[in-house]
Amino acid sequence: MIPGPPDHPRYTLPAQRRIRRKLDFVTIKTRGQRFGNALFGITMRGNLANGPRLGLAVSVKVAGTGVERNRIRRAIRESFRLNQHELPAADLVVSARSGARGASGGELRASLQALWSEVVKRCATSQKL
Repeated sequence: MIPGPPDHPRYTLPAQRRIRRKLDFVTIKTRGQRFGNALFGITMRGNLANGPRLGLAVSVKVAGTGVERNRIRRAIRESFRLNQHELPAADLVVSARSGARGASGGELRASLQALWSEVVKRCATSQKL
């Protein structure tokens, strides 16, 4: 891989940007702010890391088959990966809602983009997450 200029942000999704431990999910769920739209819900809580972290909650009940669940997960990860440099230092657990099943890729991306904007707005107006 050819390194880019030092001021160019990297658009990768390294392990330190992912939430994987159950304790982290439980803490975010019990102490975080919740909001969402027709396709996705986000639970957000501030963190002390150097940037945002992403956790996924895409259930069988909501998304159905493994193919559909993985399609939704890929859309969430890709959107987060591209927008992570604009997001504040917060733990974000994105859960799919039943409207996400069968939604087109464009609808998923637009819904997630609106939620990332809401995350930035809420963090800018809030002193504490």
